[in-house]
Amino acid sequence: MNIEMRGIDKSFGTNQVLKNAGFLLRDGEVHALMGENGAGKSTLMKILTGVYTRDAGTVIVDGKEVEYHNPQEAEKAGIVFIYQELNVMFDLTVEENLFMGKEITKGFGICDKKAMRKKAKEVLDMMGVDINPAAVMSELSVGQQQMIEICKALMVDAKVIIMDEPTAALTQSETDALFKVIHSLRKKGVSMVYISHRMEEIFELCDRITVLRDGSYIGTEEIKDIDMNDIVKMMIGREIGERFPARDVKLGKEVLKVEKLTSPGVFHDISFSVRAGEVLGVSGLMGAGRTEIMQAIFGNFPLESGKIYIDGKETVIKNPEAAMKAGIGFITEDRKTEGLMLEKSIEENISLANLGKVSGKNHVLSSSAEDALVKKGIEEFHIRCFGPSHECGNLSGGNQQKVVLAKWIYTEPKILILDEPTRGVDIGAKKEIYSVINEMAAKGVAIIMVSSELPEVLGMSDRIMVVREGEVRGIIGKEEANQQNVMTLATGGTI
Repeated sequence: MNIEMRGIDKSFGTNQVLKNAGFLLRDGEVHALMGENGAGKSTLMKILTGVYTRDAGTVIVDGKEVEYHNPQEAEKAGIVFIYQELNVMFDLTVEENLFMGKEITKGFGICDKKAMRKKAKEVLDMMGVDINPAAVMSELSVGQQQMIEICKALMVDAKVIIMDEPTAALTQSETDALFKVIHSLRKKGVSMVYISHRMEEIFELCDRITVLRDGSYIGTEEIKDIDMNDIVKMMIGREIGERFPARDVKLGKEVLKVEKLTSPGVFHDISFSVRAGEVLGVSGLMGAGRTEIMQAIFGNFPLESGKIYIDGKETVIKNPEAAMKAGIGFITEDRKTEGLMLEKSIEENISLANLGKVSGKNHVLSSSAEDALVKKGIEEFHIRCFGPSHECGNLSGGNQQKVVLAKWIYTEPKILILDEPTRGVDIGAKKEIYSVINEMAAKGVAIIMVSSELPEVLGMSDRIMVVREGEVRGIIGKEEANQQNVMTLATGGTI
């Protein structure tokens, strides 16, 4: 399927998000669509699939001008959009999510459960996903839920598949499985639009790239003809320099120590420590227990046994409130359901975590203090928005993540846990986040960074703890840290 979008304009109120944007997709290609957070990538694709109505411009599919009025019309035409935001029914099973609106029926319209279970198993096997179709979605990890979203698109005989940050929650092995499926679909003539901030994936997978900047079309290039610096310059209008900012931090005393943390069936005998100014990277495959360990330290996941020491003193943490009082901040991997109140403003999200800072005498909220703190956050973290009252649900994913960072960093924690801190964030914003991490470390904050991006873990960590099947398989110093050693430990080997 060939798709051409010309002169696309789109405004939300007085904010123009697309200005003369364009895009050309060829039959059977994997085409990268890149740009900074808020550049208009997802908006352009939502116009194509009928989620939004364009203000101006034309959309031409296989030589005919079209306008889809809703995603169902686009899907009937063979165009499927896998959204960055999960679109799942958490109380239903995997199988029910896969077949919602596409049920296989037999006589009298009764669902053919046997046929549906067989088809679900076929799609899950094709993706290399070991998930029971009868499992309830709420029981799955974010990464597993993302894999189910991808499987839903494969249930349709699609001619074009749009993937918005499809690997953001996936481990390397799951990403490899997805890439095999993409290569297979390309051989069958399926066209794909691939929106991602992961440069390595773009060069490995895509044929061409189109870049948007500030809602406008910048250019389209063959992947073979450009390098990473070329793409960055197209995206942000300048070169970005070193990908990971240099770190020159002297490590201080031990701030956090955990001994033999155990939660039966999830993780056991977890022991490690973090010093002031240190960045401890945490790596491992999906389902290894990384997030659950961090949630337990923050008092948000049950522990059967084990001890937590802060500044050398044993500390009992029964809930997140106790963790915050002990000086722990936690930036969750799931910003949309746990990290932010999407229906609330930037101001409300930042202020609620920092009530002590924005309150005056008698704990009465001070409007001037609140305004000053929030404006400081918007400026320091370069949050692209209309102002403090901008609703967080209407921000791009990267700007939402910046709000989460501002919210927690202004609490001035002594220990900061970052779970997938740059998921769905563009390369320019990533470097800003890395710089913030370094600044926090320089101030003596002990930092734990969980990440599925190996280059990120290797580039930012002083040491790397590798978790496999609920166990610490090893803690690697900087001199031993490389992709082979981390993956060896993550898959059960020894170094």
